[in-house]
Amino acid sequence: MLTFLGFAMIATFLVLIMMKKMSPIAALVLIPALFCVFAGKGAHLGDYVIDGVGKLAPTAAMLMFAIVYFGVMIDVGLFDPIVRGILRFCKADPVRVVVGTAVLAAIVSLDGDGSTTFMITVSAMYPLYKRLGLSLVVMTGVAATANGVMNTLPWGGPTARAATALKVDASDIFVPMIPALAVGLVFVFGLAYVLGLKERRRIGTLVMPGDDAERPAGEAAEPAEERLLVATAPGSAAGSVGSRTGGGSGSGTSDPAADPAADPAADPAADPSPYEDGFQGLDPRRATLRPRLYWFNAGLTVALLAAMIMELLPIPVLFLLGAALALTVNFPHMPDQKARIAAHADNVLNVAGMVFAAAVFTGVLSGTGMVKHMADWLVGVVPEGMGPHMALVTGLLSLPLTYFMSNDGFYFGVLPVLAEAGAAHGVSPLEIARAALVGQALHMSSPLVPAVYVLVGMAKVEFGDHTRFTVKWAALTSLVVLGAGMLFGII
Repeated sequence: MLTFLGFAMIATFLVLIMMKKMSPIAALVLIPALFCVFAGKGAHLGDYVIDGVGKLAPTAAMLMFAIVYFGVMIDVGLFDPIVRGILRFCKADPVRVVVGTAVLAAIVSLDGDGSTTFMITVSAMYPLYKRLGLSLVVMTGVAATANGVMNTLPWGGPTARAATALKVDASDIFVPMIPALAVGLVFVFGLAYVLGLKERRRIGTLVMPGDDAERPAGEAAEPAEERLLVATAPGSAAGSVGSRTGGGSGSGTSDPAADPAADPAADPAADPSPYEDGFQGLDPRRATLRPRLYWFNAGLTVALLAAMIMELLPIPVLFLLGAALALTVNFPHMPDQKARIAAHADNVLNVAGMVFAAAVFTGVLSGTGMVKHMADWLVGVVPEGMGPHMALVTGLLSLPLTYFMSNDGFYFGVLPVLAEAGAAHGVSPLEIARAALVGQALHMSSPLVPAVYVLVGMAKVEFGDHTRFTVKWAALTSLVVLGAGMLFGII
C-alpha cells in the first residue's frame, strides 16, 4: 500500500507541475499532505514536516548565504574574465552560445556546488539568450546536465556519500570513473551542439550589428562582449541583436518556452535591453565593480572553497562568514550593503521557500515509510539471475531512485542493500559504488534538489517546462556514462 501511495504521490506531483496546474511550492506542500492522510497518518503530519524542515534547514541556510556571497562576487566582477572568454567564443552564433553554456557550467562546477554553478552560468548567459531570442529551457537543461556529470567530483557530495555508506575510499571510486565521466561530459557538449543547431535553424543566422565585416576600414573592432551586452535604442539599426539572414521556420524545441512567438519576453525585437528585470550581472560598466579588490575577492573565494573541501567548518557557517566579509570589504557603507542584499533578496526568498516546501515532501516520504517501501520493492523485483550483474542493475536503478529520492536516502538507505546483494554474487563494492554515481546527471533536475530552483528561478523558466525538456536528455547522458563505464571495464 505504501509503495503504491509513494509512486502515486510522486507521479501526481510531476504531472501537475508539468501541466502547470499547480506551482511547485503549492504542489510540494499540498500533495504530500493529502497523501499522508490517504496513508492513514494525517495525525503525524506535523511531526513529519518538522522533521523534514529540521533536516533541510542547514541546506536552506547554505543556499541563502551562498546566493548572497556569489551574487556579490558577480556584482564586483570576480567572474568577468571567464565570462568575457566565453562571450568571445559565443559571439552571436546560437550553436556557440549553447555550447558555451555547457562549457561554462562544467568549469564552474569544479567548485562542487550546484547553486554556485547555476548562479554564475545564468548570470553570464541569460542576457545572451534573451537578446538572441534563444530558448531559456535549452540553457537550463544544458547547464543542469553538465553540472550533473561534474557533481560526481569527490567534494561534490555523491561520491563521498557512496564511499561512506560502503566503507571504501572515495578516490578508489572516483579516479577509475574519470574516463566514463569524460565521455559523459563530451556527450553533453555534443548534445549542446545539436541543440544549438536546432536553435540556429529556428531563429536563423544572426549577424551582429557593427561586426568586423561591416566596419569601415581602419576602425577598431569593439570587443565581442561589449557589442553583445550593451543596450541600444529600440528602432535603431542596432536596436536588435542582429539581422536574421536565413531560417526562422525551423521547429526547434516543442515546449512553449522555446517559442519566442509564444513568449513575447523572448523576442529580442520586443526587448531592446538585455538587462531587463534587474539583470545587471554582466554590464561591463556597472557601478558595483571593484577592480582594485579583484585579488582579495579571488583569494577569499579560493579560501572559502578550500575550507569547504577540507571541511574546516560546516558549509552554511562558511558561507555565512564569507558573505558577511565580502559585503563588509567590498561595500563598507551601510546603504550599499543594504542595496546588494536587496538586489539578491528575490532569489534568496524564492529558493529558501522552495527548500522548506520540499521539506514537507521529503518529510512525508520518509516519515510514512513510503520511500523505504519503494526502495525495497524496486530491489525485490530484480530477477535472481541478475545477481552477477548487480553493478549494471545499480546503475540503472540509480536513475529513477536518485531522481525520486534525496542523495542521502539513496546512498545511505538503498546502496548498502544493493552492495550486499552484489557481494553475494562476487561483485565488488567499488563497482557498485561507481555504478551508483551514473544517475547524477538526471538527479540535478530532480524536484528534491534545492539548487534546481536557483536555476529555474534566475532563468525565469517554469519548473514544469524545465522538467519536460531536460529529463530525457539527462537520462540519456546517465546511460551514456553507464555504457562507457561498462565498455572500459570500470563497472
